[in-house]
Amino acid sequence: MKKKLIIIFLSLFVTILVALGFGVNYLFNYAIVSGKKDFIKAENPEKLKKQWDFSDGYSEDIFITSNDGLKLKGRYIKNKKETNKVAIVAHGYMSEGLAMGNYAKMFNELGYDVLVPDNRGHGDSEGKYVGFGWLDRLDYVKWIDEVLKLKGKSTEIGLFGVSMGASTIMMTSGENLPPQVKWLIADCGFDSVANELTYQLKNMFQLPAFPLIPLTSTYTKVKAGYSFYEANAVNQLKKNNLPLLLIHGDNDDFVPLESVYPLYKATKGPKELEIFEGAKHATSYNSDSKKYKEIVKKFLFAHEKES
Repeated sequence: MKKKLIIIFLSLFVTILVALGFGVNYLFNYAIVSGKKDFIKAENPEKLKKQWDFSDGYSEDIFITSNDGLKLKGRYIKNKKETNKVAIVAHGYMSEGLAMGNYAKMFNELGYDVLVPDNRGHGDSEGKYVGFGWLDRLDYVKWIDEVLKLKGKSTEIGLFGVSMGASTIMMTSGENLPPQVKWLIADCGFDSVANELTYQLKNMFQLPAFPLIPLTSTYTKVKAGYSFYEANAVNQLKKNNLPLLLIHGDNDDFVPLESVYPLYKATKGPKELEIFEGAKHATSYNSDSKKYKEIVKKFLFAHEKES
């Protein structure tokens, strides 16, 4: 009888291990490995390209190499008028710089040159894995250095991002940035990768965080070089003194509204929070582009005067 119980226990144990291994591998491939995702609606490339008509004749591709040897591509748009101001615009999860035309145009109209990178594993940049902003933060430090090489030390730089791009620039804010970086605007960014994936696991699969999130985090650390727990925008903002404008839709069902409040509390510099009523994830601009532009313009005007 005792031997039979041991066999049953071992069989159950092996079954659980196999199931957990499958779950970890599935979640890793689902969230971290770059590629098309069935839960993200593909954007029409031709429609996206039309948003870039304003840049005809003023756009060029530039490249950097990441610290781990990836070739990363960015699109640089010169303003029609000479300017020392540059906005770096960061796109969202499994998107690309091409999708950021409306935002690039907004900053162009506000008198900025604009740099729109393709994050690692996205668009035309190299990379097998999604950095979720954490690996990307060091890439953006290099993009900032590249802008200074192109434009000179008198350049004033701002960082803007939507969704994962928002978390990217908030994570970047905790690094040792040059004094030429003047402001941050983060639209619907998540507070940490662990919290965001926990939310998605529950929302999409009705599964608890434990044990899949910690196990997949460990696997991601081995395979991709970072854990879900270190990829934390809140902790990075605790080191930030730059002005920060946070934007979020109150009907966001991908990065819930409650994610924005720890971010707002954490940052040490001047800060503003704008909630767009009825807006879902990454739709605040589309829900009221006039209001959105006015909020951004007012924020920039206030902090350009201070710098």
